[in-house]
Amino acid sequence: MSQSSGDHVHEMDLAVVGSGGAAMAAAIAARQAGASVVLVERGVLGGTCVNVGCVPSKTLLAAAGARHDAANGHFPGAPTSTGRVDLGSLVAQKDELVKLLRHAKYADVADAYGFEILSGQASFIDEGTLAVDGQPLRAGAYLIATGAEPAQPDLPGLEGVDWLTSTSAMELTAVPRSLVVVGGGYVGMEQAQLFAHLGAQVSVVGRLAPHAEPELAETLRSVFTDDGITVLEERATAVEPAPDSVVVVTASGRRVQAERVLVATGRHARTDGLNLTVAGVGTDERGFVVVDETQRTTNSRVYGAGDVTGGPQYVYVAAATGRVAALNALASSERRPTRVDYRGLPAVVFTRPQLASAGLTEAQALRQGITCESRVLDLADVPRALVQHETRGAVKIVADAQTGAVLGVHALADGAGEMMLAATYAIKAGMTVDDVADTWAPYLTMAESLRIAAGLFRNEMPTSCCA
Repeated sequence: MSQSSGDHVHEMDLAVVGSGGAAMAAAIAARQAGASVVLVERGVLGGTCVNVGCVPSKTLLAAAGARHDAANGHFPGAPTSTGRVDLGSLVAQKDELVKLLRHAKYADVADAYGFEILSGQASFIDEGTLAVDGQPLRAGAYLIATGAEPAQPDLPGLEGVDWLTSTSAMELTAVPRSLVVVGGGYVGMEQAQLFAHLGAQVSVVGRLAPHAEPELAETLRSVFTDDGITVLEERATAVEPAPDSVVVVTASGRRVQAERVLVATGRHARTDGLNLTVAGVGTDERGFVVVDETQRTTNSRVYGAGDVTGGPQYVYVAAATGRVAALNALASSERRPTRVDYRGLPAVVFTRPQLASAGLTEAQALRQGITCESRVLDLADVPRALVQHETRGAVKIVADAQTGAVLGVHALADGAGEMMLAATYAIKAGMTVDDVADTWAPYLTMAESLRIAAGLFRNEMPTSCCA
């Protein structure tokens, strides 16, 4: 038992609803601070990332990419070939990995830190009491970390077809002959390439990479075309059933027919059953839990973290917000609140090549009133890309025009995601483009492109291989 500052005795210092990245990070932080904590999970342990998001999608993407490389080798003297895809076997392998990580990274971690995970539906009884399957659970503070799930768009006719989400698509045991993906964001792009590389005929309806730097998005469109993926950068307006297939109608009246349709147009907060209104916890117009910079909701005893708050939908952001929420929920009133520092935030779309970024885009910098300039390095000028015979892509650096400070790094390249750690370090450390250009970079690595691109700010003439 823990005693609050008032007269009420609490069973726990912190009760967390959810068991994903935000919830686990919060629980670990609470235990390290010496507090008692319990997690409440109504479904499968582990949340989105390990069960239906990052882990399963990326292992299937890796398998599909291996097949694509074998079918499209860049080295004629080293012939490769492909056979029939056994999707059921790949999905079973994926499920085994998920099961392993769910146990090792969630159940075992909970045991190691000494906190319990209760199974049941959490619901607020009032502003200060949570119930689990109807049984009251009183805590000094509460954290909502229930995540998000694929949203169903208001698309006429969708309810009349057997449509796929990114979650259900990864449970298929046979590759569909053809697939139309509605939505060109990161989920839509990854799923489109996944099934195209497994042998399906794929079409995408929607703007491709809508938030990426335009130079990179344009190149990625050509990559999709090379992969045999048809991209219609229009809005889907209706879905119609057809014999053994489905038709997606676009704003211009074009009709795209395929065996299956996968909808990837966004996500919504998973808050059903929580009874947030009774708790005095506010949500925005999209249903996401409203929090301030300290992760506190409109109820001073309730905090929110992770995807349920509508912030950047990355597991590392969820973990950071969960950690901050726990520390602030447990802190004394005298301690200065902790906040998440989003400077240099990296993001990766696991297409082939990868589309990755850290920090601000050029458009974001301009909207913030920053006078900036940028340079774009084509991969044809990167030695690593040349030796791999894969030069489709580019690296773009955005810098403050007055100080030269690196504001953003963006790349479309093999291993672009790996480059973003160095980019994030550079941004957070306040490095200038001169600093990056004068910093050692190992030769024949894709990360060397950061140094080469930074050098374009002072010399746009071509350089020697390693000069």
